Amino acid sequence: MSENTENQQDGRIIQINIEEQMKTAYIDYSMSVIVGRALPDVRDGLKPVHRRVLFGMNELGNNSNKPYKKSARIVGEVMGKFHPHGDASIYDTIVRMAQPWSLRYMLVDGQGNFGSVDGDMPAAMRYTEIRLQRMAEAMLEDIDKETVDFTLNFDDTLEEPTVLPTRIPNLLINGASGIAVGMATNIMPHNLTEVVDGAIAYIDNRDITIEELIKHVKAPDFPTGGIIYGYEGVKQGFETGRGRVVVRGKINVETSKAGRERLVIYELPYQINKAALHQKIAQLADDKIIEGISEARDESDRDGMRLVIDLKREAIANVVINQLYKYSELQTSYGINNVALVKGRPRVLNLKEMLSEFVEFRHEVVVRRTRFDLRKAEEKAHILQGYLIALDHLDEVIALIRASRTPEEAKDGLMSRFELSEIQSKAILELRLQRLTGMERDKIKEEYDEVMKLIAYLKEVLSDEGLRFKIIKEELEDVKKRFGDERKTEIQYLASEMRMEDIIAEEDVVITISHLGYIKRTSAYDYRQQKRGGRGALGGKTREEDYIEHLFVASTHHTMLFFTEKGRCYWLKVYEIPEGEKSGKGRAIQNLINLPTDDKIRAIIDIKDLGDKDFISSHYIVLCTANGTIKKTLLEEFSRPRQNGVNAITVNEGDQLLEAKLTNGNSEIMMAIKSGRAIRFPENTVRDTGRGAIGVRGIEVDNDKDEVVGMICVNKEDETRTVLVVSEKGFGKRTEIEEYRITNRGGKGVKTINITEKTGNLIAILDVTEKDDLMITCKSGITIRMAVADIREAGRATQGVRLIRLDDTDEIAAVARLDEQEEEKLDNEGMEGDGSEQPLDNSSENPGTATAEASEDGTPAE
Repeated sequence: MSENTENQQDGRIIQINIEEQMKTAYIDYSMSVIVGRALPDVRDGLKPVHRRVLFGMNELGNNSNKPYKKSARIVGEVMGKFHPHGDASIYDTIVRMAQPWSLRYMLVDGQGNFGSVDGDMPAAMRYTEIRLQRMAEAMLEDIDKETVDFTLNFDDTLEEPTVLPTRIPNLLINGASGIAVGMATNIMPHNLTEVVDGAIAYIDNRDITIEELIKHVKAPDFPTGGIIYGYEGVKQGFETGRGRVVVRGKINVETSKAGRERLVIYELPYQINKAALHQKIAQLADDKIIEGISEARDESDRDGMRLVIDLKREAIANVVINQLYKYSELQTSYGINNVALVKGRPRVLNLKEMLSEFVEFRHEVVVRRTRFDLRKAEEKAHILQGYLIALDHLDEVIALIRASRTPEEAKDGLMSRFELSEIQSKAILELRLQRLTGMERDKIKEEYDEVMKLIAYLKEVLSDEGLRFKIIKEELEDVKKRFGDERKTEIQYLASEMRMEDIIAEEDVVITISHLGYIKRTSAYDYRQQKRGGRGALGGKTREEDYIEHLFVASTHHTMLFFTEKGRCYWLKVYEIPEGEKSGKGRAIQNLINLPTDDKIRAIIDIKDLGDKDFISSHYIVLCTANGTIKKTLLEEFSRPRQNGVNAITVNEGDQLLEAKLTNGNSEIMMAIKSGRAIRFPENTVRDTGRGAIGVRGIEVDNDKDEVVGMICVNKEDETRTVLVVSEKGFGKRTEIEEYRITNRGGKGVKTINITEKTGNLIAILDVTEKDDLMITCKSGITIRMAVADIREAGRATQGVRLIRLDDTDEIAAVARLDEQEEEKLDNEGMEGDGSEQPLDNSSENPGTATAEASEDGTPAE
């Protein structure tokens, strides 16, 4: 497509492709907006209009130690010399740089009405007066020492700087926002002290990670204060240059003399209009969206912001506060988009890149400044050297000058007679007579020596990069000392972002999981130790058809691995398990992990630290199923938690996962079945396989009548452990492991307890020591704790002794072991039982009882 355009002067018609013309014109326009208007330079953090205002004020001598000048005069100076745009845009820039609620660190010192946080307009430029802030002067320092490049202004009559030689990391401390063509920028302000510390940390270690830099530059710091709510978006912004920060206003709850509560908002999120927020809150109250507010009024004065909200008598302060955060701009989110010009091109920058660009620019400034100072010092030394030569031949010089008819002749005579340069000769001719006195001659000599020392130092700076960076650090420290302050914006971490281990006390807790899948944690000190045969105490209120199935002790800082009967593995931190009373029901485990409704927890493993590489690469998870299958997998396979769990073992139809144990690869495995048989074989006969494997046969099981009830893994070197077996009707005994001969994996095994109608089927097999305690849980909810030492040892073929007397309708549901260390922690609390029967906490709600009976011999049953 093309368009014909007629040239009016000579009648020629020039054919132009309109698509190409529009593309070229639009690209030219967009690049002009990007480079010349909307985006800040990464080095000084300024857009052209800000830079021109500050430079124009500096050229006018409008410094912090001089009287204020009318804003209109500065606007005219900047517009006429450097910025050929409307006066409104220039004055708006000046106003923003003078507002303490707009810039974290103001660059312009204003006198007069510069607007308010309520959105009031500033006075006209003819009324207000301004001068540079001391911080702005630090940004302009050394500009006359050829530290930055200059370019011609719009009409090529003057020069203006392309960047300011700033000592202040302005891009980070004041931020920037702007909309260009096809891109935008939104850089948050930060705290000067933190940014300087971050820059120094980068200088000390160029390979520093963003994670380490965040320890110095913690988060954005807004001029209006407030609270940063949640850290993940901030961290993402630091790492990638793009993120999101949520800011809340600060609220105090006060009580009036009449006893009524009121909320006082004393800090707002950044760039929020107070008057508009006041109106919004009143509207929310009128519309009954927030019902607890009776009145909202603005009591702000020169002492600070005070937006007061009176509450109704029945209102709950925290509820109203949360509603204000939800429905009003008292909570506002800002998108982080760190786009700045790097060597004239727009780039998205992370925290480290912004700091590195600033530090490299400061290095360039120091080098250029040093070269300039060296040149000036050498020029001065050259002249002083000429003075010294003249002073050494003073009479001869005076005679030569007196004999010369013109200054030019005198200059030539000095040059030829004393081998001086033209510059030296001119300087001698311009020398004042008073400098020929003896004292002045000494001063010239001292001055020459000082200049030579300076030249040596400047040359050393140019030759030593380490010295240059030391200078940069010293200047940054000086900036921090002069302008640094405390953070204004607080940081409030979300619970999901905090390292909970740092704020949760490490203690042992009892974890209980019921048959229907309710889980809770209870302080282990709530469980009193009782003698064997005691009546027991209520361990968990459950529904009539429910009972406690798993009970064990773990530390709050550990990670629990949950294995389900379908062979899945899930992860949960112990502190994430809801705390409840010992007699409480707990919480459905499906609310904590993504457990399908047709699956249930069968085994739990307590891991201290899944991040310990040595530990997870040297330990194994051994799994067994009800049909006698056994499988071993490296713990490392389970070291990366996933929200939806992972497959731990492939379970065949009709089978289910029964038990999971943690081993070191050097154990002996024992499996027992409910008909009373057990097998013992070395762990190394089971080779380790991946998570998805099926496993191998561990013990022969008659699938129609029998099933595996448990598995234990005993370290070969541990001679203190014995095998404890417990039957459904409350009988149990301990037997030496050596009584079970080692056989081949997959065999039938040997008798482990004499099963009778009186004992019921085998329900549990555990490995214990005499220092351990047992937790026995019944299907009725009764829990009893007893010392293993009270259970006598007996042979493999005996029926054992009665551990707990049960009602005819009750059975044992689970048996758990408390190890020696846990025993000491619990017993030190002074909870040892006195051997007497303990009453049930709620016997009416749990009709099941457990009563004592005299010990029986460990003789074989009839």
